[in-house]
Amino acid sequence: MSFAGRSEAAQGKRSGRHPVDQVLPAPRLVSLGLQHVLVMYAGCVAVPLIVGGALKLSTSTIGLLVNADLFTAGIATLIQSLGIGKLFGVRLPVVAGATFVAVTPMILIGSHYGIPAMYGSLIIAGVVGVALARPFSMVLRFFPPLVTGTVITIIGLSLISAATGLIAGNNASAPGYAEPRDLGLAGLVLLFIILVTRFGRGVVAQLAVLGGMVLGTVVAIPMGMTNFSTVGKAGVVGMSQPLRFGAPTFEASAIISMIIVMLVTFTESTADMLAVGEMVDRKLSPTDIARGIATDGLSAVLAGFFNSFPDTAFAQNVGLVGLTKVRSRYVVSMAGLFLVILGVLPKVGQVVASLPGPVVGGAALAMFAMVSAVGIRTLARVDFRASHNLLIVAVSLGVGMMPVVAPSIYEHFPNNFQVIFGSSITSTVIVVLVLNLLFNELRVWRGGLDLPTEVAMEEALDAVAKAVDRSPLARDHVMTADSHVPAIEGQVP
Repeated sequence: MSFAGRSEAAQGKRSGRHPVDQVLPAPRLVSLGLQHVLVMYAGCVAVPLIVGGALKLSTSTIGLLVNADLFTAGIATLIQSLGIGKLFGVRLPVVAGATFVAVTPMILIGSHYGIPAMYGSLIIAGVVGVALARPFSMVLRFFPPLVTGTVITIIGLSLISAATGLIAGNNASAPGYAEPRDLGLAGLVLLFIILVTRFGRGVVAQLAVLGGMVLGTVVAIPMGMTNFSTVGKAGVVGMSQPLRFGAPTFEASAIISMIIVMLVTFTESTADMLAVGEMVDRKLSPTDIARGIATDGLSAVLAGFFNSFPDTAFAQNVGLVGLTKVRSRYVVSMAGLFLVILGVLPKVGQVVASLPGPVVGGAALAMFAMVSAVGIRTLARVDFRASHNLLIVAVSLGVGMMPVVAPSIYEHFPNNFQVIFGSSITSTVIVVLVLNLLFNELRVWRGGLDLPTEVAMEEALDAVAKAVDRSPLARDHVMTADSHVPAIEGQVP
């Protein structure tokens, strides 16, 4: 245990309060809270940079999205750590930040229906999310590692194309597409992240992505690849105007797509909250989980009004809690306060929005590929001895990758269809949920007999074989009945 963790535990014993509820001295609150912000900052601001770039917004507008993103993430973090009554906040050291799950669906909705529809669908999805938080916390069994691992994997895979677009450009026939200097700069950022992660220790390794972006920007300045003109024009203090893009509009397919995003976000946050609960030695009840994911829904409503993005519990900050052993939720409250302050400093947003595309793309490539790696690690917990689980993953990923490798594949379908199935994430969620229900949740009755699964049959046969090996008498019985085995095997599906 680190020194910080030991001192916190000692203070908790003296006061009789759980370490999660300890208020640390102000200097430690400030330093530890700032550490949390630095760890999650690069991942949080990547979402507005990618969505804004894909929707061809101006640099100054993207800067406003960055500010709004930081502001709503700060509000969500404060609510998660402090709580609001019996409705919101898991009351754990949970840091909220913009989720990658929403990137592709928001780009599709914004491209097809416009930004007001994008934020309109986010508001409705947030309201639905708040309403579904309690019921969802009771039906987590329908989101096993098979489902969550497949979805997390496709999230990372689908976003790699967005990172590539930032590095090389999105039009292969345009002048300057995939210039060697752009690829080289992105490669430098990626190499820095790899080396720091490999040789760095503790918090230094946690800051590899942020450090890579700083290094890449410094290198890009003498190359003439930076333009910070919008920074000087931005005010010192200010907020993004609510509903800046106009009154929200509502499209059925956009709302459906965003509700699916909300459900995926719920599973993501639930996993992270359970992990934090284990780290800080506080067992979570379904009510605790419901308050935590209801906060995700509330953050989506706020995001819809403040031109921002839905939030989820950030996994990198979960890792930081485990690394530092500091369990006080008030440390995270301080991080939330820092985020709110950053959100009302327009110059900060403009600096981030002005970062060169290859710099952001190189860092994003590492982050998105890591998301896929986390999905693969989750799938490692799945029992693939049942061949249908392999089929579920294969079909779900195959359907999800279709719009990634062929973006115009559904162009002859109605807009509503394109918005839902043109998103690799939402299409994968639909397919993997349906297939999991079909193969693993619904029981198929044939002739009144509930037949065992292939895995169950294998386990039963293994048990019989072990029993036969241990018992000579049983071995004799099996040898006597051996002539009947083919007939029995022929009846097993």
